[in-house]
Amino acid sequence: MQSRLFPRLALATALLTVGLIVFGAVVRVTDSGLGCGNHWPLCNGTVIPPLDNLTAWIEWLHRLFAMLIGVFGLGTLIVAVRAYRKQNRGALTFTVIAAVLFAVQSGLGAIVVVFDLPPTFVTLHLGTAMLLLGALLVAAIVATYKQPAQSENQRDSFTTLTYITTALSLVIILTGALVRGSGATLACVDYPLCNGSVLPLDQGQLQIIHMTHRYSVAALGISLAMLVWSAWRARQAGPVRRLALLSLVMYLAQATIGALFVLTAASPLWGAAHVGFAAATWALLVALSAVETINNRTFNQPEVGWQPSSQASR
Repeated sequence: MQSRLFPRLALATALLTVGLIVFGAVVRVTDSGLGCGNHWPLCNGTVIPPLDNLTAWIEWLHRLFAMLIGVFGLGTLIVAVRAYRKQNRGALTFTVIAAVLFAVQSGLGAIVVVFDLPPTFVTLHLGTAMLLLGALLVAAIVATYKQPAQSENQRDSFTTLTYITTALSLVIILTGALVRGSGATLACVDYPLCNGSVLPLDQGQLQIIHMTHRYSVAALGISLAMLVWSAWRARQAGPVRRLALLSLVMYLAQATIGALFVLTAASPLWGAAHVGFAAATWALLVALSAVETINNRTFNQPEVGWQPSSQASR
């Protein structure tokens, strides 16, 4: 059976995950990652932090947000098991994947706090949150989206480009987290150059990390432009074209905000917005990949043509 509640729960949990990602960016740009010290799940040894400790409250609210996602996620999983255990196993599978990713993400969050924000685990923590967001979106789409009856889609270069662009958007998010976690946010104080250089190979490791992120962003822009152009050539009007175009729009906003983040000396407002638009770009590309996959699922299957009754009875 099809559940009306499941897609609503999955989308609500996905939106909460976006909120958690943005709130996590606020934690980082305000240097509140150790607002609760090295204590987890307590905050400096207490359940509720003191009212005069702002950084502790920011970190504590981030954890509270994660707990809320856990509650919604558990409800989504229960509904998925009840509604899809016998059919539409795809929705159930991705919901289970999301549940596992939430557990991993929570564990990584604890490791990040206990071990003083190691850059590698900070990056993995954000990456897992993005995968959680993607799994929830795919589960909702698989449960509700149906392939058009007259779909003319087939697996082609557009499909491949969609998957590559989606993967590249995640790579950019990971390199951005590495920039912040390694302390390379202001290693390059100008834009688009890095301290006046195109390739700062002689300036140090932090500058190389920073510019690697920028060049990855540029590569995503090229890939997205090609994706939109290919969508208009290879696909009919519909969700595929709209999702591709929206992804490009979100990317342009994200890239602009990233430049402002550098030029304003890492303003917390622009830092949080930068991560938020990156999450939106990733989410749209994941949705596009899911829709494209569903549209291609039954293409090129052998057709059973109509035969006159006199021939069919021979």
